[in-house]
Amino acid sequence: MYGDEATVRKILTELGDTWAVVGLSSNQDRAAYGVARVLQRFGKRVVPVHPKAETVLGEQGYASLAEIPFDVDVVDVFVNSGLAGAVADEAVAKGAKAVWFQLGVIDEPAYDRTRAAGLDMVMNRCPAIEIPLLG
Repeated sequence: MYGDEATVRKILTELGDTWAVVGLSSNQDRAAYGVARVLQRFGKRVVPVHPKAETVLGEQGYASLAEIPFDVDVVDVFVNSGLAGAVADEAVAKGAKAVWFQLGVIDEPAYDRTRAAGLDMVMNRCPAIEIPLLG
């Protein structure tokens, strides 16, 4: 299990409300869009990170984490497992407090590196499923 219940709760309730969602575009049929909407409903600021740098759900998008001109608390990763490790490394460099790899996104070495850098991390879970369960 990559992220116990205490870590899930901590990320969702204690680490801050600015979430960079890597892979979020204006395509409403993509899972990232639905998850971002749920996060917004629960009071999170969702910052789209996508090569197109589109404005999504009322928030300015950026082409990379490094281009975001303010602090990010959590980096939520919707890219395939082969690309996710590099995003986790960028999250560490950005100064994020946590990284969340979505369902199906698994990179064990990235998990180990990110935890070793002092960040909380969850892998292969979905915050839109977890956050309503917190009560």
